[in-house]
Amino acid sequence: MTQNRRIRLIAVLCLFAGLFGSGYFGTSITGSTGRHGLSYTDRAEDGDPPMVALGVAMGAMRGIFVNYLWIRATNAKEEGQFYEAVELAGWITRLQPRLPQVWTFHAWNMAYNISVTTQTPQERWGWVNSGIRLLRNEGIRANPNNMHMHKELAWIFLHKVAGYTDDSNQYYKRQFAYEWHNILGPKPMIDPEHRDRESVIQVYVDWIKPIVDAPATRNGLGEKSPKAEQLAKVYESAMGEDLGVRLLERYTLHSEIVRAGRLGSVERNAGPKTRAFMELRRSFTDEQAWTDLINHVRQRVLMDEYFMEPVRMVQQIRQFGPIDYRLPAAHALYWGSRGTDVGRMEVNEHNADSLDFVNAFRLVMQSVQDLWRHGDVYFNYLDVHEQRTAYYQGVPNPYFVPTYGMLLDQVVENSGLFEADRRAYRQFSAGYANFLRDAVRFFYRRGDINTAEFWYDKLRNWDGHNFNDTTIVDEFALSLKDFAEKQIFDSMGSPQVAVSEVYGALQGAFFSGLMAGDVDVFNAQWAYARSAHAYFFGEQFNLVVAASGAARMEFMDRDFPFLAGNIFVNILTTLGPNEAELLYGNAPEDLRRYAYDSLTLRFKQFIDQLEKQGDSEPFDLIFPEPNGMDEFRVVYQAKLDARQEQGDEGAIQN
Repeated sequence: MTQNRRIRLIAVLCLFAGLFGSGYFGTSITGSTGRHGLSYTDRAEDGDPPMVALGVAMGAMRGIFVNYLWIRATNAKEEGQFYEAVELAGWITRLQPRLPQVWTFHAWNMAYNISVTTQTPQERWGWVNSGIRLLRNEGIRANPNNMHMHKELAWIFLHKVAGYTDDSNQYYKRQFAYEWHNILGPKPMIDPEHRDRESVIQVYVDWIKPIVDAPATRNGLGEKSPKAEQLAKVYESAMGEDLGVRLLERYTLHSEIVRAGRLGSVERNAGPKTRAFMELRRSFTDEQAWTDLINHVRQRVLMDEYFMEPVRMVQQIRQFGPIDYRLPAAHALYWGSRGTDVGRMEVNEHNADSLDFVNAFRLVMQSVQDLWRHGDVYFNYLDVHEQRTAYYQGVPNPYFVPTYGMLLDQVVENSGLFEADRRAYRQFSAGYANFLRDAVRFFYRRGDINTAEFWYDKLRNWDGHNFNDTTIVDEFALSLKDFAEKQIFDSMGSPQVAVSEVYGALQGAFFSGLMAGDVDVFNAQWAYARSAHAYFFGEQFNLVVAASGAARMEFMDRDFPFLAGNIFVNILTTLGPNEAELLYGNAPEDLRRYAYDSLTLRFKQFIDQLEKQGDSEPFDLIFPEPNGMDEFRVVYQAKLDARQEQGDEGAIQN
């Protein structure tokens, strides 16, 4: 065989081998591409900008073109041309949806850079929310297993919305709570006789579980609840709307109006759509059908509009504690935890020690810490809806104290060399020690000495302390009282500490003082709460223009009697009738005035029914109206009006 023939034969064999390999591996690669969503945009669509159409048409040269767009977007950002940078980033996401950095660049630009160039809290929130929605609803949909994007989304929730560095953060928190109150309804009430951690967690599971169990499709809804499907059709016909967020908003608003006893007055001034919905609520009286329909819609809205899994929400409640998803820190925890879950599936020898893992786990821990500090929230839905000054108060949720320690070993194990025992300083260890210090201080201030002692022992005997900290020997030799007082002195400048100190002291005043009939304890705790409140505002109160008169650090109302009165109401309305009667009966007259109208809404109908059955004394005998209520209502309304004129997001009537 001549050399030329040999070469030709080898070439033919290589050709057939290549064709065979292409067919074999091409099918496999195509299947993997479809399963993992790795395909890029391969055709222009109607409405695409010319630059996107050009990029699509360039085929294999698209990468070079995208690099050019990246350079332009980066230059535009550095020159302060944020709107142009947003437009360019939008083109890049269209051309390369599997590039995580462009999604985070785009979302960060809107939530941080552009938002602060606007003049009002409303404008700022619009941009912050746009950044959140872009990353959550589009970016993570295109990259569902990318931990970096989950981490960035969790950070926006935790830092921008839940934090206090943005001048308009108080407005963000109210709008976020309002939005998620519409989606999920009010948080569940806790039975006063079942307040242990496991029972409370189960109550919160039962809050979300009906959404998990709801039919996923309209056909399924019709099979499970024909009346609910009939109601859905009537709603769509009467309102001219598809099922979705608007139905949840209308349903929640109507429920809150009824609860406040304002149905008649609101209906007289309502628009045609609101009146039509009120009429539908009157005419369709099957409450089970309403419940079935609303749970179905909630499931679809969570999954389709927010890319969230109700079953994962339930799992996280069981894992972490009673999560109130009306809080931004709850969503930071959701996305941070989801990121660590999907991230662990992507671990290999090249990324096991990646900082992305450490930072994602750190966000999980910080979210738990924020839920401990502010995880029990009270706010007035109707006043946010009507764009009036809104009472919003986040207070400590002690059910999250055990969570941090339960997660620590798991988080350290997944943090590799960054938390190795041989390191002199480990961040998670330092964080847990500080977390326990806060817990000891809070329970001590609340008057729960046994629980404070339990966590102080846990802190002193924990073997994970950083061994470069030589001060702990002397610190842990202190008595519980001296240790708690030292924590207060060292950290009172922090808004989180100030809130927990004031709230803890007021809890102690109400429960250990009034409930127990101990006037001395009440007076001592009340005096401390007042002085801690005054100290914080003397040190931290700074007005900022962007927050329209509300202080960036104002995590609680600046008027102490107003703050204490509303906290008294919030606590009182979570109790059963017998406990509420005892607490109200021992309270001074000024606190009773704050509580009377709310108690009327909360208990009067129930007690009147018991009285008819001969099982109760009259409401007015159990909760007598305080003297001077007419004058108090005028003064209280004047305080609300003053806050409204100042644009202060401080308080609202219960």
